[in-house]
Amino acid sequence: MAEPLIRISDLRKHFPVKVRWPAANDKPLAKRIAQSIKRRNATVKAVDGVSFDIMPGETLGLVGESGCGKSTLGRTLLRLLDPTSGRIEFEGQDLTTLSQSELRPLRRNMQIIFQDPYASLNPRMTVGATVAEPIEIFSLAKNTTEKRHRVTELLKTVGLPEDAHSRYPHEFSGGQRQRIGIARALAVKPKFIVCDEPISALDVSIQAQIVNLLQDLQQGAELTYLFISHDLQVVRHICDRVAVMYLGKVVEIADFQSLYNSPRHPYTKALLSAVPLPDPSVKRERVLLTGDVPSPIDPPTGCAFHPRCQVTNKPAACFHQVPKLRKLGVAHQAACHVAQT
Repeated sequence: MAEPLIRISDLRKHFPVKVRWPAANDKPLAKRIAQSIKRRNATVKAVDGVSFDIMPGETLGLVGESGCGKSTLGRTLLRLLDPTSGRIEFEGQDLTTLSQSELRPLRRNMQIIFQDPYASLNPRMTVGATVAEPIEIFSLAKNTTEKRHRVTELLKTVGLPEDAHSRYPHEFSGGQRQRIGIARALAVKPKFIVCDEPISALDVSIQAQIVNLLQDLQQGAELTYLFISHDLQVVRHICDRVAVMYLGKVVEIADFQSLYNSPRHPYTKALLSAVPLPDPSVKRERVLLTGDVPSPIDPPTGCAFHPRCQVTNKPAACFHQVPKLRKLGVAHQAACHVAQT
């Protein structure tokens, strides 16, 4: 059996929070802070004990509400953010023990496509210079002619005209800019790409084009993706397996058919119930979540989802014991005390 390309174990990324002390004459605020003095040196637990594998050639979808830690996890996985603790293995090598200089040659194999195609490109650089930059950094072309040929090839691969080479990002639409970002990521022939919500800022018609492009590129270049999104329909179309995040933790992970046909975690059931159905005659029970997402600074005790959970007669473990991912079927895991096998 093939070894995982990516393996992360108990990965955590916490951000320290500085509490602003109130003015001396603001007595009500001073009283509230005095009552919650424990938050003085608090941390935001953006990623809190995540573990999973990604196999070569696989697309793993990562879904969840905004603010649940998806993008932070993707960036920490590439060491764009240093993890607080845990282990990140790429082809069996632990990345958390490497310095930035030791990481540099490995970065050729790990790339990212950013969410915002408007902010992720340098407006002062031509498209040709943008795509050529990683080729120059890793010395992948012998001379200027070979470099230009490689850039032209990449632009053609992602569906951009040859004259894009000398033009600037502001001359292109959002979908075309995202194609430029994809060409830049492909320039160094990586093995693994984090797709950080690459279509969320695009029109629906353009989204389909970018998703199809990513699939075609994966088949042609044997790429492995971590596809971060909040669009469950797109994830179902492109991903082999899906991991669901809630408040910094993965609460369920399974192949897409098992997850969509038989979700086990109450949070996953609520997310899937909100996905529109193409056939209006088909009815599905809508699961409405009450309340707001708890603060990652001070999450609830036990299961972080229990204040919003729709399950009645919850056992005491839900309130006092953090659930761990456990096997509930073939390649299906969920972190829930009440989920049945």
